[in-house]
Amino acid sequence: MFESTDSKKLIVYGRMDCHLCQEMIASLQKLQGQIEFEFEMIDIDSDPELVSQYNERIPVLVSVTGKQEEICHYYLDTAALDAYFAKIR
Repeated sequence: MFESTDSKKLIVYGRMDCHLCQEMIASLQKLQGQIEFEFEMIDIDSDPELVSQYNERIPVLVSVTGKQEEICHYYLDTAALDAYFAKIR
């Protein structure tokens, strides 16, 4: 069973020189001032399987728990993130 803190950990799949990825990261960092959660950015170019899976859809925000549920992609969808957090409470 996952600890409750695990459910508030997220992953951003993206690329280092991606302006949309940087925008999503900045939005998430700003949101951390209001909601307690953690996230990490994973560069898909370090793994051919991730490139195959996400390539042109980056950035992709996913949950860490379970099957890594996709929350949103391209831009931070705060309504989708709120819905995810409401679901895991």
